[in-house]
Amino acid sequence: MAKPVLAIVGRPNVGKSTIFNRLIGERLAIVEDKPGVTRDRIYSSGEWLNHEFFIIDTGGIEMSDEPLIEQMRMQAELAIDEADVICFVVNGREGMTGADEEVARLLQRSKKPVVIAVNKMDDPSMHEKIYEFYSLGVGEPFAVSGSHGLGLGDLLDAACANFPAEAGDDYSEDTIRLSLIGRPNVGKSSLVNAILGEERVIVSSIPGTTRDAVDTPFRRDDQDYVVIDTAGMRKRGKVYESTEKYSVLRALKAIDRSDVVLVVLDGEEGIIEQDKKIAGYAHEAGRAVVIVVNKWDAVEKDDKTMQQFEEKIRDQFQFMDYAPIVFLSALTKQKLHQLLPVVNEVSESHNMRIKTNVLNDVIVDAVTTNPTPTDHGGKRLRINYATQVAVAPPTFVLFVNDPDLLHFSYHRYLENNIRRAFGFIGTPIRIIARKKSD
Repeated sequence: MAKPVLAIVGRPNVGKSTIFNRLIGERLAIVEDKPGVTRDRIYSSGEWLNHEFFIIDTGGIEMSDEPLIEQMRMQAELAIDEADVICFVVNGREGMTGADEEVARLLQRSKKPVVIAVNKMDDPSMHEKIYEFYSLGVGEPFAVSGSHGLGLGDLLDAACANFPAEAGDDYSEDTIRLSLIGRPNVGKSSLVNAILGEERVIVSSIPGTTRDAVDTPFRRDDQDYVVIDTAGMRKRGKVYESTEKYSVLRALKAIDRSDVVLVVLDGEEGIIEQDKKIAGYAHEAGRAVVIVVNKWDAVEKDDKTMQQFEEKIRDQFQFMDYAPIVFLSALTKQKLHQLLPVVNEVSESHNMRIKTNVLNDVIVDAVTTNPTPTDHGGKRLRINYATQVAVAPPTFVLFVNDPDLLHFSYHRYLENNIRRAFGFIGTPIRIIARKKSD
């Protein structure tokens, strides 16, 4: 099941981004004492008492026809659509305002569970001011301070209590869950139809015409698969189409449920920055990846075109150099037969487990060839032994004398040696250094 979604909404300048940053533990959202700084939705993951969830930070909701304010309100409404629970942030120092009441009416229409974060309650003597916010009629108010992290535990307890109950799917362990991600109009729906061999998904040349994300199971050559289509959208089609960011949360949800992710590029248009951002979500989630260059039939080419395009991909997607590339056409089914065998290969790599003694032989050989680094004082990294602790993605722990001595360059060197020895085609691998206890 995909993680539930918590959307942080409210009028401008009430401290939404400060609370967002506090919940995710890093300064991802811009924080500035100026209304309208956060203009787009920002997504991240959070965790509280074994509950994992997505968090959306939004620009402030403000009822105005001014273009920027209208766009911010549109973004917030999209976030509300996608949310399972809404955190409505208000400014406790200022008290309840007419703008807060307008936001509350919008939230009432959403029919979603709401918790109210009465922010900037740094002084406990001010906490009685939260009671006036009960009159908004949308949820229970909690006194919090985003800047100091006060009261957020109780707020999160209430939010998590309203998350939908977890429910697994009915697919067997051997089923490969496959999702397609990419910017609008790269041919994801056409590719789904081509893989399935039938018209199961609406296809149009207009970006954003896939209305719902649907799981589609199928079987091919004694292997079970399920395709998770990520392009779906539910309501306010034109609103979703007005921003390239509308599909991000859908993609995150689908990636979260997937074993293998197809990053679909447009062979005609080439690579743009948005492609790299979308691919980065799959990499950060630790999913197996295949890069698919679609519409290859429409590209004017000679004997060097494919090699040149592949070189561009490797240059632009250096963080994903492990991912195989498949050139195909969903329209003509050119080279489509190559795709599922590659999917099977990367799925196998994603779940590969290496014996500890074999892994340590590879590490010893790597250290013998290129000795471990030292710090400025001459202290050398010592790797005592290594072991694999997880699959999907393959995760290795190195027990060392000092984890700080494992520099990025040597970390990369060890990863390259592990890949050279075992393959791990199409999957990220994780290497974690831990201090060996006495």
